[in-house]
Amino acid sequence: MELHRLAAFTRNPEGGNPAGIALLDAHPDDATMLAVAADIGYSETAFLVPDGPRRHRVRYFAPITEVSFCGHATIAAGVVLAERDGPGPFTIVLANGTEVPVDTQRDPDGAVVATLTSPPPSVDPIDEADLTALLSALRWDRTALDPALPASVAWAGARHPILPAASRPQLASLDYDFDALADLMAQRDWTTVDLVWRQTASRWHARNAFAIGGVVEDPATGAAAAAFGGWLRHHGLVELPATVTIEQGVDLGRPSLISVQIDPGRTGIRVSGHAVPLAPTR
Repeated sequence: MELHRLAAFTRNPEGGNPAGIALLDAHPDDATMLAVAADIGYSETAFLVPDGPRRHRVRYFAPITEVSFCGHATIAAGVVLAERDGPGPFTIVLANGTEVPVDTQRDPDGAVVATLTSPPPSVDPIDEADLTALLSALRWDRTALDPALPASVAWAGARHPILPAASRPQLASLDYDFDALADLMAQRDWTTVDLVWRQTASRWHARNAFAIGGVVEDPATGAAAAAFGGWLRHHGLVELPATVTIEQGVDLGRPSLISVQIDPGRTGIRVSGHAVPLAPTR
C-alpha cells in the first residue's frame, strides 16, 4: 500500500480538507480499508486500484463507514496520479460502476489543478417531516433559513440536503446534536448536510456536517459542491454557463476554495481545486 496524505482545495497545508490516498494492486477486505481510514483519521481515505491505462477503481472510507463518493479525496487522488504519471485525463470508477472523469493540468505556477466531472445531478424537494427533523438536530428554527432560497436534497454521486442560511452569522453558529443528526443521515442516506449562505450570485460560503462519518464537519466537500452546482442550475439561481466559488472551512480555521463550473443542460458539474502534501508518503 502506497499511502499519501494531502489537503485538498487549498495551496496551504494549514487549509483545505485532509484526505488519505492509498494506491494498491487490489482492494483488500472492507475491514482492512476501514481500519486504515480510522488510523489515518481524516474524514475520508480513497483506495485506488488500476483498471487500465489512466483508469482506477476507487472506494472511499470514512473512519467509521464507507462513502459512495468523495469529491475532496478525488481531487487529491487526481493530484497524486498527475504527479506520478503526468498531467492529463484520468477516469475514476466508483464502487457502483459510475465513471467520474478527472482532468489534471498544471497552473502557471506549475502546481497541479484537478477537475472532476460529477454524474449528472438530480434535485428534489426535501420532505417537510425530514426538514423538521433536520432543523431540530441542527438546533435551528425556520427563521434560520433564507426564505428566498429553496431547501432541497441534491445528488451528484452522493445525496446531500442543501439548506440556505439566512445570514453569515447563522452559518457560523453551527452547534448540532451529533447523535440525532447521525441517525437521521443514516436513515435518509445523506452523506453530508450542506449548509450554505449566498454572499453574491457567484460567491457562496458553506459548512458541511458529516456526523454519519464520525466527523463533526468537513473543511471542504467536493461531492456536496457538485450537488450544490446542480441545485443552483435546477432552481435557476445562476446565469449559465457559470463559475461559482465556494468558501468553506473558514469557521474551522482550515479555509478552502472550491471552484464549481456549471453548464446548461443535464451535464455533470465540474469541481476544481489544488491539493498539497501534508506528510511524507510511506
